[in-house]
Amino acid sequence: MLSFAEGSIAPGIVTTSSSINAKYECDLHCHTTRSDGNDSPEELIINAAKSGLKVVAITDHDVPPPLYLDTPQGRISVKEFAHQHGVEIVLGIEFSCDTYVDDVHILGYRMDWENPLLAEAVERMRRSKTEAYRKLCEILTAKGMPIDYENEILKYIDEDGNIRYRDPDEVERKHIFELMAQKGYAPSWKDAKIMVRDDPELNVRREKISPFDAIDLIKSCGGTAVLAHPFLIDEVIHYPDGRNLTREEYIERLINHGIDGMEARYLYSKTSYKGNLKDFEIEEYIRTKYSTKVKFFSGGSDYHADHKKGVSNSRHLGEAGVTLQEFNSIKEYLI
Repeated sequence: MLSFAEGSIAPGIVTTSSSINAKYECDLHCHTTRSDGNDSPEELIINAAKSGLKVVAITDHDVPPPLYLDTPQGRISVKEFAHQHGVEIVLGIEFSCDTYVDDVHILGYRMDWENPLLAEAVERMRRSKTEAYRKLCEILTAKGMPIDYENEILKYIDEDGNIRYRDPDEVERKHIFELMAQKGYAPSWKDAKIMVRDDPELNVRREKISPFDAIDLIKSCGGTAVLAHPFLIDEVIHYPDGRNLTREEYIERLINHGIDGMEARYLYSKTSYKGNLKDFEIEEYIRTKYSTKVKFFSGGSDYHADHKKGVSNSRHLGEAGVTLQEFNSIKEYLI
């Protein structure tokens, strides 16, 4: 576990962002230390306010958002904490879906976060991650890229030189990718991700929730399901059994199963996207092709506070997102 209470402000912590004013007033896709981000929930909210955001979302991987925060002033709801800083908070979760297809992520908003169905699903996802990520470290080590799961992943040194500890359930693949970059096995964590993704021996598959089950779960909990970064899905998907699907066919299946919205505005230029289209070209394509097939379009930066890890050209809060007018037009689906 982290060496200070989850959701608390550690003594001496510095809430600095990349100090760049937000391009958009509302960022609907952000990560914190609850998964693979580097800002705590409090830091995210404070940095969002500093960047000029009016609305920020917490959408961590496979873990519900915090409903309360432990601050030096006492326990407070995350919504009230955000309100005190002049920011409206959107609570969400990002489900990593489909065992055999990379980067199929379904965002769930406006859910009943205390629903037992969600708790059961989260526990299943935690168990599937633990063994797969330990095995990835073993394979990397056997291939001449030593990664010590116990002493470098579970026990690690943060950006301030402090020794920290993670519970196995808290490990994300990005933590391994970051360490690969730090040790010189890849130029950056993004390159490490591509290396693992494109090497069948390294690309250890963990059992993920199916996207259909994720959509069903979100709706069973009263929520709204949104397909995140659709163009990170391969243009042609090759399944182990020999089946092939195009990205368009795959997305059509999600639409037919009831996906509510789609993330149209996104920073593909700062990810592992394999194609050649510019960010604005992808947005235009998505809006044109799917305008009559989903209820609304969203946008987000997929912020992880990677600047804290020395990542160059990292994603900034509000670098992608939606305008306040756009947010107000879709707010009913998110809060």
